Amino acid sequence: MNIVVCVNHVPDTETKVKVAADNKTIDKAGVNWMLNPYDEFAIEEALKLREKFGGQVSAISLGGDPHKETLRKSLAMGVDKAVLLRHDAVDDSYSVAHSIFEAVTVLNPDIIFFGKQSIDYHNEQVPGSVAELLGWPSVSVVVKLQIEGNVVVAEREIEGGHEVVETSLPVVIAAQKGLNEPRYPSLKGIMAAKSKTIEEQKPKEVENRVEVLGMRKPPPKQPGRIVGTNPDAVAELVRLLHEEAKVI
Repeated sequence: MNIVVCVNHVPDTETKVKVAADNKTIDKAGVNWMLNPYDEFAIEEALKLREKFGGQVSAISLGGDPHKETLRKSLAMGVDKAVLLRHDAVDDSYSVAHSIFEAVTVLNPDIIFFGKQSIDYHNEQVPGSVAELLGWPSVSVVVKLQIEGNVVVAEREIEGGHEVVETSLPVVIAAQKGLNEPRYPSLKGIMAAKSKTIEEQKPKEVENRVEVLGMRKPPPKQPGRIVGTNPDAVAELVRLLHEEAKVI
């Protein structure tokens, strides 16, 4: 089975985000970066399928040299091949999807895995967009996956419960937490990853369809207020919720 996993290089979840001087991007000074957490579930599921059916797992990432760190971790986890789509500009979801679409068309995979979203922008648009460009079915927020022959049965999270859907290969799968327990890179895997070659490709330039006009942090949380400690305070509390907070 020929499997592709798309991975992203994102700020660490504990990063204190600062807006850069251009007011359109984040200030990268002092930021620690990591493999997108949801992509770890995607990698693990791809490796499990390779162990079951044989074949090859390729990891793809779109970005500059820093993305090689994430691709090295993917290799250390057990991925066979790593491809960097070298592009240093800021892309919207459509441009990212189009670059991935062009790359995977050459690789001709049976299945493409993504994390359900990237924790930097949280758009959740790239997996479905790639599937649309390919003309493939796609299933998002997947927490359980079974493949027998050409038949794909996926269980996905929906509001208030789970939904089981059936489709066929080739397919795009967006992994959710709970799909599996990602393995830790072994020392042997880490050492082997250091010597593996990361293939570089230059993606076709695609014009963004979304422009970031401005970025700002949310206003600081206002301190709490005690309006009273006896039953007479209820009326004042209701008034404040209605007139100031405007929640009732």
